[in-house]
Order: sequence, then C-alpha cells, then structure tokens
Amino acid sequence: MAKAFYPGSFDPAHNGHIDVAKRASRLFDQVVVGVYQAPPKVLMFDTEERVELFQESLKGIDNVEVVEFTGLAPTVAREVGAEVILRGLRAGFDFEQEFEMALMWRNLAPDIDVVCMMTALEHQFIYSSRIKEVARLGANIDNLVPPHIAAALKERL
Repeated sequence: MAKAFYPGSFDPAHNGHIDVAKRASRLFDQVVVGVYQAPPKVLMFDTEERVELFQESLKGIDNVEVVEFTGLAPTVAREVGAEVILRGLRAGFDFEQEFEMALMWRNLAPDIDVVCMMTALEHQFIYSSRIKEVARLGANIDNLVPPHIAAALKERL
C-alpha cells in the first residue's frame, strides 16, 4: 500500500469529503488531507479553522492526518512522501475538471499518480458552496455535514 495526499479547500469539509477520507484510510497506509491555505475563492473559515473542523470529523482514524498547505499539490505530495494524489469525484462536471487537473499534475510530477475515488451516491450533490448558501438561507444542513461543522456554520452566519 501507499501514502495518499488528499488536497482541497474544504470550506467547510462536508460528508462527501469525510467519506472519501475515511474510505481512503482503508486503501492506503496513510492519508494526508491537505487544506489549501490560499484557494482562489472567498473563504468562510480560515485555514486553521478548516484544519480543526476536518480533524474533528476524522477523530479515531489513526492513519489520517490533516495539515495545511500552500503551493502545488504535486510538490506538497512529494514533500509529505505521498505516491498518490487523491481526489473525490462526483458525477458529471467533476470528471472534466479533475481530468484536466490530473493531466497537469502528471505533467509536473510523472512519478505521482492521481487516483479519483467516486463519492458515495448519497454525497453526489454535496458542494461546500451550496451548503454555505442554503445555510445562509436558514435551511437544515444536518444531513450534509457533521454536527460540529453545522454548529460552526450556524455560529458564523
């Protein structure tokens, strides 16, 4: 087995992200979840908060570590000793976007494989941006994120 690097902005981490990390923990010796410090979007939670929220979601899973990172995912994957960059893949739009990114990463780091894991059917429609949007409008998000993340969102809004 190998070590995987699972990068993303995770603002916030939702049940789809958490499911991918948990399933990956059964496939890889170690999974390093990388919370990107400076994604090109407006964030609700700062990097430290996003790391803490994801860590809390993965409590008790010893072979998963959550860290913050900056820079290119292939560079960071090498730095943490990962042979694989892991991506969650929803139906439709995600494939094209992830395919293009995987090709770029393979160009930058041919020694690092990109592995896409299909999200579970019940998580196919979950997007962090949509969760924030419906939470702002007062909708119940308890089935989309763990309780501590729902509480953090409600507090922030």
